[in-house]
Amino acid sequence: MSKIIELSHIEKEYKIANEPYKVLKGINLEINEGEFALILGPSGSGKTTLLNLIGGIDLPTSGSVLINGRDITKLSNKELSHYRAQVVGWVFQFFNLVPSLTALENVCLGLELAKLRDDMEVKASSILQVLGLGDYLDRFPSELSGGQQQRVAMARALVKNPAVIIADEPTGNLDSKTSIQVVKTMQALNRDKGVTFVVVSHDESLKDAADHIFHLRDGQIFKEVNGK
Repeated sequence: MSKIIELSHIEKEYKIANEPYKVLKGINLEINEGEFALILGPSGSGKTTLLNLIGGIDLPTSGSVLINGRDITKLSNKELSHYRAQVVGWVFQFFNLVPSLTALENVCLGLELAKLRDDMEVKASSILQVLGLGDYLDRFPSELSGGQQQRVAMARALVKNPAVIIADEPTGNLDSKTSIQVVKTMQALNRDKGVTFVVVSHDESLKDAADHIFHLRDGQIFKEVNGK
């Protein structure tokens, strides 16, 4: 397997009331193509900060973020915009669907923003059917259950064929039964289609889906070995 993500000596520092606050302290992390990586940690541990660095939304104070061998910390603003639009797909805790758009239109919007406008409706319809939403193309978010909305969000991320899917607390806004369904969906996409997932959560029920489990504590990351 080839490395798709390689973080080396990542430090991230913010200023709070003009005082330095270090969120990430020398993070080293490797994830191979086609793997399902789970990063667990309590609120405030820096999980979302770490995802933002992988997703190109933020840059580290120091260190390198290699995606498919390319250090995205060295990219221009234009190159970073292209990276965010086409190379990574995001799934969020609160879905972030546009309420005035149907499921199909929300997925098409993902293609529109990525400037991948050829056959948008065909591609969007196809991925929604793969995720079991073929009968819900014309439904608005308010007409869908939480689990269905999260699958629409996954479809929006997947439709542009990104190198990696980044999921920030994807089950955090769902009940336990729906959470299981969403986890099974991600697991199937990872297993059957080889989609690389990087998921951060405090939900330990995601462990069964993961190839590798990491724990983020006090700004440092530890790989779980033999359940420890």
